[in-house]
Amino acid sequence: MTRMTIAGLAREGDVGVETVRYYQRRGLLETPDRPSGAGIAGGVRRYGGQDVRRLRFIRSAQAAGFTLEQISELLALDATDDRARARELASERIAALDEKIVDLERVRASLRRLAQECGSGASGPCPILTAFDQG
Repeated sequence: MTRMTIAGLAREGDVGVETVRYYQRRGLLETPDRPSGAGIAGGVRRYGGQDVRRLRFIRSAQAAGFTLEQISELLALDATDDRARARELASERIAALDEKIVDLERVRASLRRLAQECGSGASGPCPILTAFDQG
């Protein structure tokens, strides 16, 4: 893969340049040194395939619901091959997702009930609007 600028890295990772910089400040992505010497890419930092893979890993882990702190730990675990801790982090995330699913199913059932009541043709205020107004 051709060495690329930060804009190219961001494009490959489907994020903005500021997101790459944020990940660098958080220590999730390395900030390469600027090349020194006359005529060497104008002193522009260059990124490669390993940087793209790491950025995509971060984005995938975020999509799975891991926090940046957990992602940092997962990245560190990769260097130590500590599968037990990686499994533990995944299990914690699964438990959190299970809780979220229960909550979402509860909300869906309530909204479904309100929608049926709203469509029943009864007079008076709409149950959906009333339910949200009580919040």
